[in-house]
Amino acid sequence: MSMFYSLRSVLIVHNNAKERGELAVAIRKTVDCTVLESDSPERALEALQEDEISVILTDLFAPANAGLELLKKASKLNTQIVTIVGVPVNQRNLALEALKFGAFFCLNTPYNHEETIIATSRALQHHDLLTKGEVRGRKFRKSDGFHGIIGQSAKMRQLFNNIEKLAAEGDSSVLVLGESGTGKELVARAIHAHGPRSRKNFVPVNCAAIPEDLLESELFGYVKGAFTGANQAKMGRLQYADGGTLFLDEIGDMKASLQAKLLRVLQEKEFEPVGGIKPIPVDVRVVAATHRDLEKSVSEGRFREDLYYRLNVVPLQIPPLRKRKEDIPLLIDKFIMTYNRQKKNPFKGFSHEALQVLKQYPWPGNVRELENLVQRMSIFFAGQTAGCEDLPEKYQGSDGTAQEQQASEPQEYSVSMDEGGVDFNLLVNRFENQLILQALNMTGGNKREAAKLLNLKRTTLIEKLKRKNIQTGD
Repeated sequence: MSMFYSLRSVLIVHNNAKERGELAVAIRKTVDCTVLESDSPERALEALQEDEISVILTDLFAPANAGLELLKKASKLNTQIVTIVGVPVNQRNLALEALKFGAFFCLNTPYNHEETIIATSRALQHHDLLTKGEVRGRKFRKSDGFHGIIGQSAKMRQLFNNIEKLAAEGDSSVLVLGESGTGKELVARAIHAHGPRSRKNFVPVNCAAIPEDLLESELFGYVKGAFTGANQAKMGRLQYADGGTLFLDEIGDMKASLQAKLLRVLQEKEFEPVGGIKPIPVDVRVVAATHRDLEKSVSEGRFREDLYYRLNVVPLQIPPLRKRKEDIPLLIDKFIMTYNRQKKNPFKGFSHEALQVLKQYPWPGNVRELENLVQRMSIFFAGQTAGCEDLPEKYQGSDGTAQEQQASEPQEYSVSMDEGGVDFNLLVNRFENQLILQALNMTGGNKREAAKLLNLKRTTLIEKLKRKNIQTGD
């Protein structure tokens, strides 16, 4: 692939999570770089072997001074890594020893944020000079994103910054908003992983995927004898998430009776299993997500207003892919790496011209649609580089305006009728086909999401696809 990047990353090694997190936020706000964190020199070495680090900011980790060992090993792994060492005040000998082992800066601890930001900026500039003129093939790194979320655009860096702030708080409910395919569950997992609840369970519940008559017992559990077939009690996902995070995906699809029970959980910190009469205390952080307009659902009476405001303590908006197109090459690299694993003839990616075409496309199915495309191309163009002429027809337009309008606006289907009449069944069948294909196009071929757009059950949509012999390419 003919794509090269200049991405800079800083690894903070500090055993105090609070101080480390505050320092990471301060650097990320003011310095153009990715910030990674590690709580020990041992884990820092693991990160160095997985990621291409530009600058290391580390404590000495008294009394063993393991930070000095980290400096020595880091320089062996990569001679272009620039190191900054935190040294306790009045420990001049330690500072001299750190400089002897190759430290670029020595800073007094506890760190002064302003001083550390200046030192980090200069260290990155020094790293840029060391690597100036070096052209290397693109290799995907964990530092290209944040906890599995890929992106280096300004919008995504702001999102990562917001996730860190929310994660550190630990208790407030979060409402993750974004179109289908933007990665709402990844954001929820990042909030959990970087917060004080990370040692407890992260429990996802897709409110749209579980049938309505089963969702209540899945969420709240049930007692023995609650209904026919309940031969023994079952713990619900809410109780399983006690102390951790409960992720409610597609919360906008939850029926009214369950909304009332969830509201009680948020207000009273307790719940009753199906068939039970004794409240069970529970401590969970609720992260909810939806692609729907919940304010509109509230005004239409389909979603409880009091629950909406309980969930919407902190809203977090994920930008659609069309609003961060500079991340498309990075995402493509990640997906190519994923789908090329163990292939004898790996897909070589897209030509420069094809990449420019893909950057013009509006991506109604967002990251999920892009991943589907890369997977498809890696199958049909193994061992090759795909050009513009190889792209599926819908991606080949030089201007994405028409496709974006088609994806976002309902299409008018007009019929002229003369005295001879029309074939009603034929026209209805054509119109139905058009709606199904449009829904599949908007969701990148995801049948479950397409069925939701059409207000159909997934099984109903699958039956229609088979009966109509519509090929979805998956």
